Amino acid sequence: MLLYLFFALLGLIVPWYFNLQHMLYSPIPISVGEYIRQGTATPLAASLTYDFLIASFPAVIWMIVEARRLKIKPFWPFIVCTFLIAFAFAFPLFLFFRERKVQAINQD
Repeated sequence: MLLYLFFALLGLIVPWYFNLQHMLYSPIPISVGEYIRQGTATPLAASLTYDFLIASFPAVIWMIVEARRLKIKPFWPFIVCTFLIAFAFAFPLFLFFRERKVQAINQD
C-alpha cells in the first residue's frame, strides 16, 4: 500500500519538475493548446501523448465506477488531479485510497 504512495509522490515530482522547467525557461506560455502542440510535435512525442490520452480516459472511468462501488467520497479530486496535476500522481493516489477502503471493508 505504501508503494502506491511512493509512486504518487514520484508522479507528482517528476512531471512537475519538467513543467516548471518549461515555465521557467521557455518563452512560450504554458497552456492546454501548447501541451497538445508540443506533445504532438514529433512522432515519438505524439506516441507518448496519445498513449496517455487513450489510457487515462478508461482509467478515469474505472476510478469513478470503483469509487462509487466502494463509496469512496469524495472521488472527484482524483479526476481533477488527473488533468491538472498528473495522471502519474492521481492514479497511484487513488489506488492507495482504494486499497485502504478495501482493507477497511474486509476488517468489518
